[in-house]
Amino acid sequence: MARHYKRPDYWTLKAHREGFPARSVYKLQEMDEKFALFGRGSLVRVLDLGAAPGSWSLYAARRWGQNLALTAVDTAQLLPACAAALSSSAGSFVFVQGDMTALPVREAVSSHGPFDIVMSDAAPATTGNSSVDSLRSLALAEAALDYAAAFLVKDGNFLVKVFQSADSAALLSRLRSLFLRAQSFKPKACRSESFETYYLGLQKRSNLSAHTPASLG
Repeated sequence: MARHYKRPDYWTLKAHREGFPARSVYKLQEMDEKFALFGRGSLVRVLDLGAAPGSWSLYAARRWGQNLALTAVDTAQLLPACAAALSSSAGSFVFVQGDMTALPVREAVSSHGPFDIVMSDAAPATTGNSSVDSLRSLALAEAALDYAAAFLVKDGNFLVKVFQSADSAALLSRLRSLFLRAQSFKPKACRSESFETYYLGLQKRSNLSAHTPASLG
């Protein structure tokens, strides 16, 4: 069961004022400004996993407009206002509804790649048991990394939400084998009581798969 917060905080109120459905947009904005996640090309091809309600996709569309080719994936629909904004502002926009771990969804996504950035803010339905929730989060993060390994261009970037645990360290090691630079980062807009963080893989190496043995470096 997902956690619900009684009072909207600064970031939630700011998101609503600026027309974003969720505070998560400021996590993406901070990481993009710090790490230049989307690159500087004339066309930006983005895969947004766990996209609903639509804040991250909307951030990309507002910034790149007609220079954005966006593919979004989620089991839930995007908010209608977000879907309408994406359809009208992005150069191209495709929404694939379904479980990103399912083969038909992966096959649908593959026809729209490759991508310059793969990003995932997907989170499991939480149970309140931190061990169970962390394992479920890790499974989603590993699935997102499989997408990045398969469909991300050379020098492309990857971003994924993770619930921190002892097991999540292995995922960061896998990122180090796939990318020239990999690290964790916790944006200011994360709630202080949350154990979520983000793993970033910057500049994908060529000819490597998601299951390449992790580097010890």
